[in-house]
Amino acid sequence: MFKSIRESLNRTRQTVFGQIVNVLGMGEITEETWEDLEALLIQADVGVPTTIDLVSGMRKRVEAEGLFRADQLLAAMKQEMRAILVDPPVYELEQPRQLTVVMVVGVNGSGKTTTIGKLAYRYKNLGKNVLLAAGDTFRAAAIDQLKIWGERAGVPVIAGQPGGDPAATAYDAIRATRARGYDLLFVDTAGRLHTKFNLMKELEKVYGVCRKSVHAAPHEVFLVLDAPTGQNALVQAAKFKESVKATGVILTKLDSTAKGGMVFAIYRELGLPVRFIGTGERIEDLAPFDPDQFVNGLFASEG
Repeated sequence: MFKSIRESLNRTRQTVFGQIVNVLGMGEITEETWEDLEALLIQADVGVPTTIDLVSGMRKRVEAEGLFRADQLLAAMKQEMRAILVDPPVYELEQPRQLTVVMVVGVNGSGKTTTIGKLAYRYKNLGKNVLLAAGDTFRAAAIDQLKIWGERAGVPVIAGQPGGDPAATAYDAIRATRARGYDLLFVDTAGRLHTKFNLMKELEKVYGVCRKSVHAAPHEVFLVLDAPTGQNALVQAAKFKESVKATGVILTKLDSTAKGGMVFAIYRELGLPVRFIGTGERIEDLAPFDPDQFVNGLFASEG
């Protein structure tokens, strides 16, 4: 049985959000309640701008609804949090088309290649004909790693030579999907070059090849973020969004950190939806992001 979103939130729930529940279970609402709440939300990596918005919304509710006890704030807080997690109406990966192309981007060490293997496994089991493109050509180990994950998922991998042109690999993979009748292509990309400028230029070339080769491609650009890096990940994310128009986030290693609150900052500060959460190390440990499960999982009691 795969690990659930709730289980992956154990550390976040047992540390920071457990303290928030304690704060909201004590007496009447005072200025100290608000100060404690702000400090704990920032500690959970919700981020300063999002925390200010969240607390401001709760203050307005207190005034409008005549709340006066701290324990009444918990329901209000969950509703305010849920309101932040609003996805765009169209999820392109799930749209019916002859060929769907998905670029997967992120810095090295974020779990990008592993995540592609999990995506391939998931969508193959959903009946898709999946192909992988080993576009991280600057790191020989990345090509080998993707081939291993491809074998585990039971899907083929198109790879060029280490040090080759990643845009050419993407082009070859698109040709292969058409020749062999595949309908879903995941393109791995480089996560580190000599400078951020070079990295983004290479990614833009891959993006351009996808766009020229397939109508409206890439249909999704998934940005893989390492949850333990917290707010630092948002700085990376802004650059990827600007260069290759990232359309959604996959959050990895959430089960090994107490920084689950960063999901709210991803939505509010980046304007990107979270599409999946990596909930463990096994190939099936990738859960579609469910906002209701996520918010409830932050506060659910054990048992």
